[in-house]
Amino acid sequence: MGNQVEKLTHLSYDHVPTADPHGFEPEEDLGPRIGVSYIFSNDDDEQDERNDERNDEPDEEPDEETKRHDTSNEQECVVYYRDQCVYERNMKHSNMITYTCDHLLKKCTPGDLLEFVSTGQYPHWAVYVGDMQVVHLHRAEIKNSLLFVASEGKRGRIVNDMYKFCPLPPDVVVQHAMEQVGARDQNLTWRNSESFAAWCRFGKREFKIGGELRIGKQPYRMKLVFSEKKSHVLEFQSIDDLIMEKRRNDQIGKDAVIQELANHLNSSDADIKDDLHHSLVRAQ
Repeated sequence: MGNQVEKLTHLSYDHVPTADPHGFEPEEDLGPRIGVSYIFSNDDDEQDERNDERNDEPDEEPDEETKRHDTSNEQECVVYYRDQCVYERNMKHSNMITYTCDHLLKKCTPGDLLEFVSTGQYPHWAVYVGDMQVVHLHRAEIKNSLLFVASEGKRGRIVNDMYKFCPLPPDVVVQHAMEQVGARDQNLTWRNSESFAAWCRFGKREFKIGGELRIGKQPYRMKLVFSEKKSHVLEFQSIDDLIMEKRRNDQIGKDAVIQELANHLNSSDADIKDDLHHSLVRAQ
């Protein structure tokens, strides 16, 4: 199956059926997708809330095992708007190193974007506003919290350079964030913590729900990178849709993404992994 990964190099978002034109579906209707399953599944805040409801002692500090993070299982990707690169997650870059909150705090300056990560969970984004505090979207509300509280014990990193848009001045980024504190429920115009934090830093309406018209050709492409020679491309009509799928990949990890692709190609996960392994060996 050596070349099967290249056989499916593009997938149109128009070909993925959704029951609701706004992209939301009841959980019982979620079923197998064409290459990008569970695109509009619930994001981090609702997922975390359900996890807390199953926890007998929600206020107890989670142990280190539940907060571990395997950077080797992060799915690398590059996002293009038409021919322009607008986002990149490359694990070879030094800024992808994660830190404990104590060490992260020493590196932060107001206006920085932070990403808190833990294996099997959606990444949580926040805007550092100074004085050990961040502003973030959490459980359908924009909150001003201590960095230690917002992290919930997860490791974090500064992710100012993931998105390639021109950033606003740091004081404007902080102002954007602080002005939204207290907004909740129907007053929110962002789908998740990443979209909110990115909007604060770059000020682009595309990060808001409905910020782009979903008509015509799909201008966004997300290239999932498995090795120097192996990749898979998905197409989207809006960056909002793309972020939802990207975050789902972040949550399930690279191994699960490869397995989904293998299932779509009616191939075994082992075959794809073996093929990618040989590609990596040849590239070394």
